[in-house]
Amino acid sequence: MAERLSGKRIFLTGAAQGIGLAIAEACLAEGAKLFLVDRDDGLLGRAVAGLSAPRGHVRHGTADIADASAIAEAVARATTEIGPINALINNAGMNVFSTPLEATEEEWTRNFDVNVKGAWNCSKAVLPGMIASGGGAILNIASTHAFTIIPHTFPYPVAKHALLGLTKSLALEYAGQGVRVNALAPGYVETQKAVDYWNSFPDPVAARANTMALHPGGRIATAREIALAAVFMISDECPFMNAATLVVDGGLSQLQHPA
Repeated sequence: MAERLSGKRIFLTGAAQGIGLAIAEACLAEGAKLFLVDRDDGLLGRAVAGLSAPRGHVRHGTADIADASAIAEAVARATTEIGPINALINNAGMNVFSTPLEATEEEWTRNFDVNVKGAWNCSKAVLPGMIASGGGAILNIASTHAFTIIPHTFPYPVAKHALLGLTKSLALEYAGQGVRVNALAPGYVETQKAVDYWNSFPDPVAARANTMALHPGGRIATAREIALAAVFMISDECPFMNAATLVVDGGLSQLQHPA
């Protein structure tokens, strides 16, 4: 059976842990070549060392996606090391949870710099090459916060709503040049960030159980389950999917919660 991502040269951000690392592993298993980016050099180095990949299929570099110049340099280096980028996965992001009047100016700015501007910086850096070569695929990792509002999570959902706007705008602008732009919206995912969140409660076991109980299936997603959805969306198996958002939340967003 042919590898599903053979010929794909993917620029993947936020690749050192969690969903990003799971996406890297899943893409490598399907024959892709990857250039991995994260702002944590030590964590990224350890993650790359733990990956099982054919020689030459993984390269990496440290960069803050909020820094447009650093990302432009990283894309140039990636093009040299793995070839012209024909797929981008904008996975890097950050949680900023507060209330509107308590959120600081710094939190607001960093939230948008990473969760929206960062995705645009990466897209802007790879789009010229994709257009010149006849097409490509961009996948933005959004969130169910992109179409719902949960109190006390401001301004994170504002940025994720904007990320869907960016997705649709770029998708319609460049569809004629063969570039597909889509979004993937995970719900709760069992990553270290989730564990850290549960551990912030007096009873972490109860906090974890409460999260699981919210879901129709009584559990949350694994990072690998999100990664498998990303593989599908970045592959050539959905060539007419464009400006779309795939929700992977176990049905949570469809529940009718009591008023």
